[in-house]
Amino acid sequence: MIGYIFRRVLAVIPVITIVAVFVFLLLRLTPGDPAAIIAGDAATPAQLEKIRTSLGLNDPLPVQFATWVGHLFQGDLGISLISNTSVSSMIADRIWPTINIAIMTIILSVVLAVPMGVLAAWRHRTWADYAVMSFSVLGFSVPVFVIGYIFIQVFSIELRWLPVQGYTAPSQDFGKFLSKAILPCLTLATIYVALIARMTRASMLEVLGEDFVRTARAKGVSETVVLFRHALQNAAVPILTIIGTGFALLISGVVVTESVFNIPGIGRLTVDAILARDYPVIQAMILLTSALYVFINLLIDVSYSLIDPRIRY
Repeated sequence: MIGYIFRRVLAVIPVITIVAVFVFLLLRLTPGDPAAIIAGDAATPAQLEKIRTSLGLNDPLPVQFATWVGHLFQGDLGISLISNTSVSSMIADRIWPTINIAIMTIILSVVLAVPMGVLAAWRHRTWADYAVMSFSVLGFSVPVFVIGYIFIQVFSIELRWLPVQGYTAPSQDFGKFLSKAILPCLTLATIYVALIARMTRASMLEVLGEDFVRTARAKGVSETVVLFRHALQNAAVPILTIIGTGFALLISGVVVTESVFNIPGIGRLTVDAILARDYPVIQAMILLTSALYVFINLLIDVSYSLIDPRIRY
């Protein structure tokens, strides 16, 4: 087990290195001059040259890359060209709303979707199966902002049960956090419930026809144990893949949902940085998102080995 994890960690290193090189070159080779953004339209050539020198933009690319990597190892992601604020502090301020919403969304999605998928597979080609599949199609088809506005119209404007927009940190007031997080979580969960339920159904249908399931039923094992202990455990690998990928997508920032519900997350931070051509923030967000995907995939691989020991070899 330890050897398998060690091999997977070693495999991550070249991936992170390639991502770092790609992110560095992507923003260095795109059109636009960061010095002109900082100095403004009225800057003189001398002022622009002074800014380029202070930022190290006149150094050769290998020197710039070595300096950038050295700062990364020190936890320094640079300074925003627009707000003149540390990028690390900007991300730290914005990442927790996204993380909190993502955790609530994925928990809600798993709690609802897995039983739905198991039920659909167990009652294959019955009204329960058709109901779950219809919901899955609907969840995929309707745009997320439409779902968000429908929830706002129903639960906030007409019923007046929940606030329309905003975010409160759970450390400040957990009750207000829940009341403001319910609608965005439900909006996002609609999509992920549809995705996870569909994958759970497909995986369970393959497993329920296996010999060990028929053997367990022949021994008199209860149907609940057969479904959730024997069948679901053996069908869990693709389900975990979808859950892990969905969580990575949520953490990286669902821009539309954050905009609809006025959540100050990293998705909106990324969009604002792109519109302002704030290179250090864009670079840090791409690197953070890529590293997050690699880390989530590493956790998924490790979880595979816990469910199916054959994967370790």
